[in-house]
Amino acid sequence: MTEPTIFIRDAAASDFNDVMIVEKEAFGYDKEAILVAELLEDTTAQPVVSLLAFAGDEPVGHILFTKASLEGPGPAPLIYLLAPLAVRPAFQNKGIGGMLILEGLKRLKDMGVVLVFVLGHEAYYPKYGFVEGAERMGFAAPYPIPEIHAGAWMVQNLGSDDYAGVFGRVVCADALQKPEHWRE
Repeated sequence: MTEPTIFIRDAAASDFNDVMIVEKEAFGYDKEAILVAELLEDTTAQPVVSLLAFAGDEPVGHILFTKASLEGPGPAPLIYLLAPLAVRPAFQNKGIGGMLILEGLKRLKDMGVVLVFVLGHEAYYPKYGFVEGAERMGFAAPYPIPEIHAGAWMVQNLGSDDYAGVFGRVVCADALQKPEHWRE
């Protein structure tokens, strides 16, 4: 049996239920779905990049990028945060998460975004250009990350070296600006 073709498109307001299904099934609990619902309503996260992956007409994956800022000296480049990435269990390990990441990064670059941050699995996100240890590069996470997990706070430069000399604490959308979202 042939695998259905995967296609990715912007998630619209009318896709909210599909997004919630993907988030709940991917994580096995409601926490991430609740966070996504809050972020989609959070004006401090706007404009968001919210993408849905489909296998045929079935929603199988979702990714959300939200606007962030740098609290530090001098002007800061346009930055975003990836959180969360979700793929339904039956469709995991088929490259769908990577497809969502790459499509999202392409769209962000087209928007003029320079830096994208993620707190995630150190064995996964570097495959898509993220560099471990963003804190050591001068980009503090919104909340302290234990040294044992310091590599999980990652950054990707989508621009040129225009961010050279830029550093500071990442300030994310209000819905994400809670300590419970920054613990392993």
